[in-house]
Amino acid sequence: MVDQAVSGQALALLGGSKTINDDHSSMFKWPIVTAEHEAAVLEVLRAGNMSGLDVTMKFEEEYASKLKRRYALACNTGTAAIHSGFYGLGVGVGDEVICPSMTYWASILQVYSLGATPVFAEIDPNTLCIDPNDIEHRITERTKAIVVVHYAGMPCDMDPIMAIAEKHNIPILEDCSHAHGALYKGKEIGTFGKVAAMSLMSGKSFAIGEGGILFTDDQLVYERAILFGHYARHNKLELPETKRYAGLPAGGYKYRMHQLSSAFGRVQLKLYYDQIREIDKAMNYFCDQIEDTPGLAPIRPGYPNSTRGGWYFATMKYAAEELGGLSNVRFAEAVVAEGSIANAGCNQALHTHPIFSEQDIYGHGKPTRVANLPEGATLSQPIGSLPVSEDIGRHVLALPWFKHYKPEIIDQHVLAWKKVAANYEALLPGDKPQQRVGGFSTFMRGR
Repeated sequence: MVDQAVSGQALALLGGSKTINDDHSSMFKWPIVTAEHEAAVLEVLRAGNMSGLDVTMKFEEEYASKLKRRYALACNTGTAAIHSGFYGLGVGVGDEVICPSMTYWASILQVYSLGATPVFAEIDPNTLCIDPNDIEHRITERTKAIVVVHYAGMPCDMDPIMAIAEKHNIPILEDCSHAHGALYKGKEIGTFGKVAAMSLMSGKSFAIGEGGILFTDDQLVYERAILFGHYARHNKLELPETKRYAGLPAGGYKYRMHQLSSAFGRVQLKLYYDQIREIDKAMNYFCDQIEDTPGLAPIRPGYPNSTRGGWYFATMKYAAEELGGLSNVRFAEAVVAEGSIANAGCNQALHTHPIFSEQDIYGHGKPTRVANLPEGATLSQPIGSLPVSEDIGRHVLALPWFKHYKPEIIDQHVLAWKKVAANYEALLPGDKPQQRVGGFSTFMRGR
């Protein structure tokens, strides 16, 4: 047994020999840039067509066709795509938008500029995604939308969420920025919500350099999103609700995608689904060997015919109580010292940041979060109100994100992780457990 073979070995962090000494950087390099990518980008560059629309509109058409969605609108960032999606849905002054607190800020913070208020929900500790059982009781007469975040590559449990949305006639906005290509019971994420939006920056699993995109089947939502930040496309507006305002961006925003990104994206769209199949094979191979290790439980979809989306920010649950109370921070340090890759924690729960409790951003004379609520209405979600989201960072480890299925290399990383788990007692004397692990932008930089 591997565990027995490494038991009693001195850990590298404590002066022992490293498990991995070879350079495995090629296993983790992303995106994988091909000659076809380079040719597509150079064609746009040499034509001086970086700010055009033709390549971007082809990218939109091809991606929408892949998802079988009626409309796609490419933006310069995922933040812009989500912002445009909120405006497309009509989110405005006095509205409330439900969102998990465990996510990157760009899933929700844009509603402030529209005069709306975030309402945070708990996560399921076994998936790190929004808990379907913590949504319905947060709905009020002011609820305008529900944001579901397919967090860390995991598809949300969409059946009960869609049932709630349909019961209350509240639209869903899917934030797919972590999970491009994920399947929920055989159906690809990004196809459930009235709006789906995602980041496409270079750190994501579908990476095109920088950019974002939204999808919808609703013409009004689509045209409002164009009206909001795509003034150069106002000639495409057809509906009376939008056409009469054509000419200037409704929000004063300019959200056009750079065509070097969309050119890269068209090529990536042809390659991505084959790439994530190999990533899925590699990551499941790693997880299959790790899952019987004390303290370590890879997070994988428990729904039939479901997959993680490209395994962006691949995670596992960490049970410190099975390893003598050893903190995940100390465990991760030891894994890294062995030559593998690990990181402790995840995003810090958004509701714990003062921007969601006390900051007056626009000079209302009161916290922005409640500035546009009706007189007498209050909304308080202080520290302690969402305990799962607040504590989850101490119970999560980020895994190596293998881009290729090469068992002989993956096995070395398995050995490094098992070596640390088998010799955890040696790490206990130097451990300094922390009350909270993670950060507001941890792992999710640059959406």
